[in-house]
Amino acid sequence: MAPSRPTDPHPHPGPDYDRLTAAVLETCDALACHSEVEGEINRPFLCPTTQQVHAVLSAWGARLGMTSWVDAAGNLHSRLPGTAPDAPTLYIGSHLDTVPNAGRYDGILGVVMGYALAEAFLETHGGPPPFATEVLGFSEEEGVRFGVPFIGSRTLTGSVDELLDLRDADGMSVREAIQAYGLSPDELPAAAAQDGALGYLEFHIEQGPVLQAAGAGLGVVEAIAGQNRLLLRFEGQSSHAGTTPMYLRRDALAAAARFAVEVEETARRTPGLVGTVGIMQAEPGAINVIPGAVQASLDLRHARDEVRKEALTHLLGALQGFCDERGVTVELTPKLEERATPMSESFRGLLHAAAEGLGLPHPELTSGAGHDAQIMAQKMPAAMLFLRTPNALSHHPDEAVEAVDVRDALRVGLRFLDGLVAGQGA
Repeated sequence: MAPSRPTDPHPHPGPDYDRLTAAVLETCDALACHSEVEGEINRPFLCPTTQQVHAVLSAWGARLGMTSWVDAAGNLHSRLPGTAPDAPTLYIGSHLDTVPNAGRYDGILGVVMGYALAEAFLETHGGPPPFATEVLGFSEEEGVRFGVPFIGSRTLTGSVDELLDLRDADGMSVREAIQAYGLSPDELPAAAAQDGALGYLEFHIEQGPVLQAAGAGLGVVEAIAGQNRLLLRFEGQSSHAGTTPMYLRRDALAAAARFAVEVEETARRTPGLVGTVGIMQAEPGAINVIPGAVQASLDLRHARDEVRKEALTHLLGALQGFCDERGVTVELTPKLEERATPMSESFRGLLHAAAEGLGLPHPELTSGAGHDAQIMAQKMPAAMLFLRTPNALSHHPDEAVEAVDVRDALRVGLRFLDGLVAGQGA
């Protein structure tokens, strides 16, 4: 009697990674054509061309047997039911809005990867996983139109209500923008994700140089940095540049400039801290007039909240000293404070194990940029897999990604799904 053969866990042919990689890149190219501004990629929250983007992605979902719909905040959902009744949902997604004159991968790549990964699983297993898989295309993450980010993902976590009265440059509120798009703000509560979700996975270009410098195509995000954003207005006294002695000056720009240097020096001597003074506008702005007022900004980020807060306390103390020395006053306007968000330890472990099993480097790194994953992590386990950005450019038309990294991310993603299935006892 012949010995019995072991059961093949993958009886169906494996995915055609080359075809799926090409489909991901071609879809990103196709979506880049849907823009509010001819000659560049520009899709703010709930703009008309968003509907065209939804149509392209929904068609891919339909080919996979997914049901697609748009919720009350304009988020696109494509759902593949699981084989187990009442199984929890794994969300895979990112955002579909852009900054002005954007690249074609920031956010968009992560949404497109969700459809490709679902297809890879179906090709490998001949059917869906036991848990439901839902691809999310968030309507807003960048904060361009209303000055505050994450309207899309905040809808999933049930925390969007506080943003509904914000107004854009034309005076339209978030609530009114939703209505103008043909949606109902009254239905926002129904769009929140149900408790007990399996988790959230986001693929994203790194938007920086770390992976490229390390020679790695992929990286596992350990945490998303917390951040503070403040606006500062320095008030001194404008006067004649030639007739006012140095010891009698109240130079607002001198105080602001000294603060900017202290931000740089503090960040350089504090591992992991990044600090930026991105705005510095002097008034009245004449070559022969001492600046009497300055508008400035501060952006401070670190993966550990206690380090960031300690640095902020130091900087604000130093700021007051710089102003007192020059007879200048300063008014602070906090604009944003986000806590650092660690990614799920179990999800990170699955990503590391998947990459290790494929013989791929898998360094951990901190995300200095904000992402939808930090919002979704408030309600469920969340993880991010970064793809190398070869030229380290993002929010720029020359934003790039390597085909080999897209292919490897799909391979890691499929193993991640297999690990989740094993963990569910299926």
